[in-house]
Amino acid sequence: MSMQQLVEIMAQLRDPERGCPWDKEQTLETIVPYTIEEVYEVADSIANRDMAELCDELGDLLFQVVFYAQIASESGEFDIHDVTQGICKKMLRRHPHVFAEAEVADTKEQTLRWEQLKAEERQAKAGADPARQLDGVARALPALIRAEKLQKRAAKVGFDWSDRRDVLAKVKEELSELEAEIGTVTEVPRKVAEEMGDLLFSCVNLSRHLGLHAETSLREANDKFETRFNTIEEMLTAEGKTLQQVDLEEMEKKWSLVKQKENER
Repeated sequence: MSMQQLVEIMAQLRDPERGCPWDKEQTLETIVPYTIEEVYEVADSIANRDMAELCDELGDLLFQVVFYAQIASESGEFDIHDVTQGICKKMLRRHPHVFAEAEVADTKEQTLRWEQLKAEERQAKAGADPARQLDGVARALPALIRAEKLQKRAAKVGFDWSDRRDVLAKVKEELSELEAEIGTVTEVPRKVAEEMGDLLFSCVNLSRHLGLHAETSLREANDKFETRFNTIEEMLTAEGKTLQQVDLEEMEKKWSLVKQKENER
């Protein structure tokens, strides 16, 4: 089995006469949700440290790349060879300290060089118009990841806090503004939503200054909540009760017991 065989399989699946009905109907737009799903499944297999599953999921992700390239090749835009050639050229260009004569002192200097090269690429894409600092941060990214990327890009030109305590103060400020909007006589849902967004954005900024990835932190918090809530349900089941039969007070007592057991470990 080889990469070329995978390309040939994809071409056969898209064959107008003998191909798969489902594959033939797909467009660049319709397979995007599947690609996003595959990326998350790759991340999940890594989190589970399941190497066999990771190998399988990477294959699924690679298939998505070949799928896009096949659709594009049918309209004469590009093919999989253009994709691989393009990424090879990009990696060679962005690593002159490995593939050319350039030298870097350490990881910090290499990162600076990398960003300079990416900025030059953005300018090249912009053509005669000046490239903007935030150009190229994809809108389709998960909101937490996009917020972090926007903040990092702005920070590269000095638009950033120097002390994380200032960032924490900003979070408190945004929370106060949200509190001021909630429960007022003239409460405006749009304004509440705007302030909630500002609070989330500032929390991402604080996470970044703490050296954390907001997306990862929230994913872990989701997992923790799910585990605790499932334990509450199991405790109630053991008592012959269901979640629907108990009130919030009893569930909160169980929640506290679960947290206490976690702390005792």
